[in-house]
Amino acid sequence: MTLFSNLPGDEGLPGHERARVMAAVMTTTLMGVFDGTMINIALPSMAKAMQVPANVAVWFANGYLLSAAMTLAIFAALAARVGYRPVFLAGLATFTLTSLGCALAKTPDMLIGMRILQGIGGAATLSIAPAILRSVFPGRLLGRILGLHALLIASSTAISPVLGGTILDALSWQWLFAINIIPGSVALLLAWRALPRQPDVDRSPFDTPGAVLSAVLLGSAIMLADSLQHITQSINPAATGWGLLTLASALAFIWRIRRAQSPILPPVIFKNGCFTLAALTSLASFVSQGITFVALPFLFQSVYGYSPVVSALLFTPWPIGIVLIAPHAGRWADTLSAPLISTVGLMIFVGGLVLLATLPDSPSVWNICLRSLVCGIGFGCFQSPNNREMLANVAREYASYASGVLSIVRTFGQCLGAAAVGVLLATTESDHDRAVHFALWIAVIASTGSVLFSASRLRPAVRASA
Repeated sequence: MTLFSNLPGDEGLPGHERARVMAAVMTTTLMGVFDGTMINIALPSMAKAMQVPANVAVWFANGYLLSAAMTLAIFAALAARVGYRPVFLAGLATFTLTSLGCALAKTPDMLIGMRILQGIGGAATLSIAPAILRSVFPGRLLGRILGLHALLIASSTAISPVLGGTILDALSWQWLFAINIIPGSVALLLAWRALPRQPDVDRSPFDTPGAVLSAVLLGSAIMLADSLQHITQSINPAATGWGLLTLASALAFIWRIRRAQSPILPPVIFKNGCFTLAALTSLASFVSQGITFVALPFLFQSVYGYSPVVSALLFTPWPIGIVLIAPHAGRWADTLSAPLISTVGLMIFVGGLVLLATLPDSPSVWNICLRSLVCGIGFGCFQSPNNREMLANVAREYASYASGVLSIVRTFGQCLGAAAVGVLLATTESDHDRAVHFALWIAVIASTGSVLFSASRLRPAVRASA
């Protein structure tokens, strides 16, 4: 295979060693994404089994998401100082062991605690996975391998409701976590043998105040998004409090990274316009995806009357579209203009969202699937070239920071999208049809913004490729 070929002057690892690293990273990424998303469909069953109200069961999912979001930047900075290998191995071991802990949990408190630790382990691996791939693959193959990685994340995010529903239908909810133990152990063995040791790492002091501020900022922002889902006509004290904390920590964090000698997130990486625009493009697009992935189940079940299993199956054309285009988009990005390919993909994505927002009152299954397929093709065409643009426009010593930013904008964008749908559902009460269609049009607006961000890179990118 081309990914494992060797040419004179290639940086990174030889082909056979690349294969083992790729297997470990891809397996770990797959488990991390699945565990962050497929549990949602099981929350009602888990609440019933543990005899807890829905607001407690929600934390079976939110505990993972919150701890992961709060520590992404920390692990990216830590990897720049101690190397990718110890951070990845520790994170993978933590994730695998806490998966067993989740499966064996007998009380809600124990399960929530295990999920918080599992999110920390997942953040340690997901935050630096793209940087590891960049370090072991030569630059000529960067677009292809990042294309496969983006394909894995996007398709597993879309497939996870189907897999979760299938496991829940055949087995108990404990198996949603227990299935991680064997692949996690295999990935840990592969990573132990294949991940290279890095002799030249940054020995500067770790920015502890910056780490605390980044955790508070990301955590409070997630909690703000969650509290907005419960907003009413009157002022929500929780939303106000989280909003003020988010604002204060954001200002303090910016002040800190601009003045610290070795900040947890170097501002210099944002001086590269291509990197910054790629990050903004990714953020806006994942807001759209977050809106769509939360809004469509309500549309399919509450408005169209489909069962949860059929609703999950209606998502399958999305990952199919990604599978069809993402590997090719990654390969094209290695030889053509990555911003141009991303922009074209986003324009297709906007078109697909418009098609979903204009679904008729009683559409056929094929009508829904074809429109969802267009979204998948557009998103698959955009994501891998855009990720390549982010990682290729920072120096290698900043690769872990860029990888962390990539994970943060993906996680935060999806959270903002989900919160937007929650606000609309809360304010429109039982009129789910109106709320969902309004949410889909917001997704269209957000994705149009991503097109504008991406298109602003076109002129210099086209000139450079000419």
